[in-house]
Amino acid sequence: MEAAAMNALLSKQKAAHLRDGAPSAAQRIERIDRCIKLLIDNAGAIADALNQDFGSRSKEATAFTDVAASIGPLKHARGHLTKWMAPEKRKVTPAILGLFGAKAEVRYQPKGVIGIISPWNFPVNLTFAPLAGVLAAGNRAMIKPSEFTPATSELMAVMFSSAFSDEEIALVTGGPEVGQAFAGLAFDHMIFTGATNIARHVMRAAADNLVPLTLELGGKSPVILGKSADIAVASARIMNGKTLNAGQICLAPDYVLTPRESLEPFVAGAQASVAKMFPTLKDNPDYTAIVAQRHYDRIKNYVDDARAKGARIVELKPDGEDLSQQEHRKIAPTLIIDPTDDMLVMQEEIFGPVLPVKTYGAIDEAIAYVNKGDRPLGLYYFGTDEAEREKVLNATTAGGVTINDVVFHVAQENLPFGGVGPSGMGSYHGVDGFREFSHAKSIYTQIKADKPLQQMRPPYGPAIRKYLAGQLKA
Repeated sequence: MEAAAMNALLSKQKAAHLRDGAPSAAQRIERIDRCIKLLIDNAGAIADALNQDFGSRSKEATAFTDVAASIGPLKHARGHLTKWMAPEKRKVTPAILGLFGAKAEVRYQPKGVIGIISPWNFPVNLTFAPLAGVLAAGNRAMIKPSEFTPATSELMAVMFSSAFSDEEIALVTGGPEVGQAFAGLAFDHMIFTGATNIARHVMRAAADNLVPLTLELGGKSPVILGKSADIAVASARIMNGKTLNAGQICLAPDYVLTPRESLEPFVAGAQASVAKMFPTLKDNPDYTAIVAQRHYDRIKNYVDDARAKGARIVELKPDGEDLSQQEHRKIAPTLIIDPTDDMLVMQEEIFGPVLPVKTYGAIDEAIAYVNKGDRPLGLYYFGTDEAEREKVLNATTAGGVTINDVVFHVAQENLPFGGVGPSGMGSYHGVDGFREFSHAKSIYTQIKADKPLQQMRPPYGPAIRKYLAGQLKA
């Protein structure tokens, strides 16, 4: 779509927002219900489209991560938005004005039109989950999905046009040039989910119109195995998180820090858990392929680079299959043992089924290693030592944390989800999403009696001096 056509769409939505005003709770719920129905009615088509885009993607995983995980946030918003919309009373300052009848409140007002730029790894979920907050807050939306998943993008275009007017929700497709023009539109707010390097371009484009941004990025989310961790349980949970969508998850565990004495038990546990989940890989529909050749080549290059620089490589191929000749772009779950910082795999977000494993002596070493890098989107700690856990939580900064598992904090609708610094800004999910996509309008109602206020006006006399003397005290 041309930039002029996108601008016309945006103008149409903004005009409709001004014409109709803030939608009622019933209208917001009805729009959310339409989204839920779209997901339910098209669940099979979504699985087929994503399987086509990836070459091989588990239909059960799609049903779980893209369909059910989108319906959940929509239902949560539907059930709570009436309460979220209620004006929030605040205390008046100074308190004496409250005694005379002054009032203070916050009203949450729709921002207007929200731009959503969604990525390829979970293209349906990362379109519909933000929509839960966007629609609950009473907004309209324009969506630009990824060109890396064209079948899914086209399906979503058909889905939305069948249930919504383009005044309510409009989806535009196209390549990087369309994405660049989309990012430069004068939205009332924009949410971008994707890579940090692309986010820099989005932020620059948004700056021209001073568009408020929510950036959901990624980074190298670490796992810290404490000395008290149950290694068998931890390795199974970590490898489940690392192999879901073949590691193509912004919150995937990016590397593991393990006590030296736990290294070999962890390797053995990882081998056992992968063998249990995926007895075979090559023709196994449960194991997802890499989305595109350029990403396949990038991930393979990480492994080749680490091998050339002396790392120990452990490929987890339970059936010993040869993946060099295959119909799809599948990469076996791969451990890189004791990588060094000069290896590419330790410098860039992996976004694939490759897991570096570093050893440490004392927990302070692990904490220092995490803090040496950019602040990640997620951090994961395994262990039962409460003092050590608190030390890790207090000494590190990450967008969110899951204790004794990976990724799961993203599924909590009552917790804000977002990054910090290079892993993102702003947060959404649940009430935090409603507020992110709302304008919190402060409203103060002055007292009726004018006499108390006259004392604050010139000519100044003893009353104002007495009041100021009382304020100028520690």
